[in-house]
Amino acid sequence: MPNFFKKPTMSGHLWIIYLISLVLLGFIWYYQWMLGLMMTLFLAGSIFYSVRTEQHMINETEEYISTLSYRVKKVGEEALLEMPIGIILYSENYMVEWANPYMNRFTDEDSVVGRSLKDLSDQLIPQIKEDQQECWITIDGYKLQTIVKRDERLLYLFDRTKQTEIHDLYKNEQTVLSIIFLDNYEEITQGMDDTAKSHINSQVTSILNKWAGDYGIYLKRTSQERFMAVMNQEILKTLEKSKFEILDDVRELITDQNVPLTLSFGIGVGPVSLPDLGELSQSSLDLALGRGGDQVAIKDDSGKVRFYGGKTNPMEKRTRVRARVISHAMKELVQESEKVIIMGHKSPDMDSIGASIGILKIAQANEKKAAIVLDPDDIDTGVQRMIEEIQKDEDLWRYFITPEDALEMVSNDSLLVVVDTHKPKLVMEEKLLSKTEHVVVIDHHRRAEEFIADPTLVYMEPYASSTAELVTELLEYQPKKLKLSMLESTALLAGIIVDTKSFTLRTGSRTFDAASYLRSKGADTVQVQKFMKEDLDVYIRRSRLIERADIYRDGVAISVGDHGESYGPVIIAQAADTLLTMSGIFASFVISERSDGRIGISARSLGDINVQVIMERMNGGGHLTNAATQLEDTTIEDARALLQDIIDEYFEGGDTE
Repeated sequence: MPNFFKKPTMSGHLWIIYLISLVLLGFIWYYQWMLGLMMTLFLAGSIFYSVRTEQHMINETEEYISTLSYRVKKVGEEALLEMPIGIILYSENYMVEWANPYMNRFTDEDSVVGRSLKDLSDQLIPQIKEDQQECWITIDGYKLQTIVKRDERLLYLFDRTKQTEIHDLYKNEQTVLSIIFLDNYEEITQGMDDTAKSHINSQVTSILNKWAGDYGIYLKRTSQERFMAVMNQEILKTLEKSKFEILDDVRELITDQNVPLTLSFGIGVGPVSLPDLGELSQSSLDLALGRGGDQVAIKDDSGKVRFYGGKTNPMEKRTRVRARVISHAMKELVQESEKVIIMGHKSPDMDSIGASIGILKIAQANEKKAAIVLDPDDIDTGVQRMIEEIQKDEDLWRYFITPEDALEMVSNDSLLVVVDTHKPKLVMEEKLLSKTEHVVVIDHHRRAEEFIADPTLVYMEPYASSTAELVTELLEYQPKKLKLSMLESTALLAGIIVDTKSFTLRTGSRTFDAASYLRSKGADTVQVQKFMKEDLDVYIRRSRLIERADIYRDGVAISVGDHGESYGPVIIAQAADTLLTMSGIFASFVISERSDGRIGISARSLGDINVQVIMERMNGGGHLTNAATQLEDTTIEDARALLQDIIDEYFEGGDTE
């Protein structure tokens, strides 16, 4: 405590002076009593004056301290009761014991005392239990920043409603850039005369202009098949709530060829510069087109992507120009490389192995050393017969190597070709991706958010039935000295047949063209049927899965395997395919445990339901009619509950990710 606030007494130096004066006074009295008497009276007056002055100072100081204490107490009461901050003291069972009057402005009642914190906000008690130092809650429309003092059971609440409104206003007014692309405009108008083409242009422009006018969007046509749209975040939120109904409106424009016209949106959002927004929107458009078009891709500055639409299968392209261009590009890359290393996805299927063999033949046709990466411990029973047949052919089997051998063989001048997948986590050996700068991706799946970084060449066609079909088309434009053996062409044909379910799903005219080419090279359909044969016990296990199927919604079948019994991905995929052949079923989902401890889900549909969107919500992917996922750290029951919630949201809120 400062000396100023201590109770004052007479200063010590005065007592010393007076003591010395008394000694001197004694000497004066001894030698001159008259002078001593005068000095005694003077000293007595001086002492009286000093004592009186000291007492006056004491009284003034005590009065000042008393006044100051009263003022401090008064200010404390005023601050506690009148400051614009909410203060709450709560009990151990989270009941309000005391609150300052400022808290009354947030409720309709006279006082919050005696109420539970849960009555104020459902978010409050869980945040306190989680030992959060700070949280945000909403009370009757007020946005409150809450500081939690758990040890004192004390809450400070700051009204941040105005700041939140200003922040929301700033965010809602941020510019959003969108590129709109007519997916199949070139293919549809290719054989049209000028009058029909003008009619289509007029219809599309009219619909888009009306849509832009209704939502307050600036729209500008930049080419025959491309538009530029400028909006803000608030308009984008409204469009997301409507699930971009403009996609359905344009799709209803059926052309003379009875083919619907479809749109793709690439949208860039975020607090970035306009050039960066343009890059985001173009990247989003590439992603939407890579997934087959007829959908919206929204990418923000952090790289997160949201998808809407994707209700239709992508239309098969009517030109082979792209296949020829890619084939020539592949030829140049192969010739410039030291060696070619080919790999598919983990647990490869016939499509992955057949496509790998096709790329092997391209390398051999260009006189380059090549090898196919295959993990002998990761071969599924569905391709076991094909692998056994390949092992009998020494001329072909010697090109298959293990992932370990591939890591030793690869160099920076090697060409790495990834087939039947584009996700880094799914490839046979992920380390190979970083060992060379030259990577080619050939895939028929719809493009996912996760993608191999910086590939040299990408050939992704979601309209294709299989990767084997794409590779077969590439083979047709390679040097004439290319020769396919019966087993090699049969492996490619097996990949097509398996992925199309014997030419019943995702089959276009070019699928039959590819099959015809392979047949002319000696592909044996009987051998394919032998590859596809299954054991009796596998058939019985699949039948058990089918037997456990239940109809969850109209036309949606869900089958769940027994707890503790694991199934391979091929069996659950076959079970889902079989369920789809049943009367009245438009989509099927099969859930089971896997040998690696994860939960596998295989999904199929006839096209009315986009199972790809549903599986992507569960960190999976695939096609509109064929998709799958694997879940970690969960149970069959939790996986089924999550799937049902996503299906409910899909039917009730539209197909969005």
